[in-house]
Amino acid sequence: MICGSSHPLEGMNKPGSPGLLANVDVLMKPCAPRFRSDPRALHGALSMRAAGRLQRGIWGRYTGLDLAPQPALTSLLVSAQIASDYGKDPTITSILEKMDIFLLPVANPDGYVYTQTQNRLWRKTRSINPGSRCVGTDPNRNWNASFAGEGASDNPCSEIYHGPHANSEVEVKSVVDFIQEHGNFKCFIDLHSYSQLLMYPYGYTVKKAPDADELDKVARRAAKALASLSGTTYQVGPTCTTVYPASGSSVDWAYDNGIKYAFTFELRDTGHYGFLLPANQIIPTAEETWLGLKTIMEHVRDNLY
Repeated sequence: MICGSSHPLEGMNKPGSPGLLANVDVLMKPCAPRFRSDPRALHGALSMRAAGRLQRGIWGRYTGLDLAPQPALTSLLVSAQIASDYGKDPTITSILEKMDIFLLPVANPDGYVYTQTQNRLWRKTRSINPGSRCVGTDPNRNWNASFAGEGASDNPCSEIYHGPHANSEVEVKSVVDFIQEHGNFKCFIDLHSYSQLLMYPYGYTVKKAPDADELDKVARRAAKALASLSGTTYQVGPTCTTVYPASGSSVDWAYDNGIKYAFTFELRDTGHYGFLLPANQIIPTAEETWLGLKTIMEHVRDNLY
């Protein structure tokens, strides 16, 4: 059961916590070694597949650099929704018959725990920066996509510190290795908070991505589906011009590495509550986001490449 409140990491790590059903082969797979600064195993990716073989993949992850629980809980609700709808909903059944879905609800567990135990507004990882009193790296500036470019900082005390080198953070490298070893991902979706945005590459340049027109159409359909539930409106566009330049992001890395359908959701709200979204809005956020995610997955299913 998913409640409308923040959950401790330990609860999220328990198999079956999202209410997954046995009619789908759901496997909890660790995809990283233990973390160096606050040792605990990376929360395992939920691997959701209906076929007995490895298929094309869709990757969904909560980056863990944000301060709010709603992206992580949204991932858990999505996993429960997929499991419960398989075999009943023709859309979900057909998606799982063509693709495997991997969900990583918490990609920065050290940082997530730190927000619950020490500093509610902590943003970064908890890695040690030699020679600096400041701790941590922004995990969404650490990917090898125009690393250390515009929109990132070389100051370890900055909230957008890019780290000493690309993939320096085990939280990032573990996902990179997982995806590259799989070798056949077709879609990559990041859930963040907040601002009510649905974005696609690029973040590191104003240059138009080769698939921008298609990505924009898909994103606008997803935003329309999301808004159909509660009227929540999302702004759509490329990251760089929709919010600000940001180099070293996960979605840009995914796109530059051949995963065409790469999107970032910035969930509720637009700033009134910000990272401190009331508990009673978490489940509605997840329910409407699910409609947007489902729209994207349908498009990927019908446009495999």
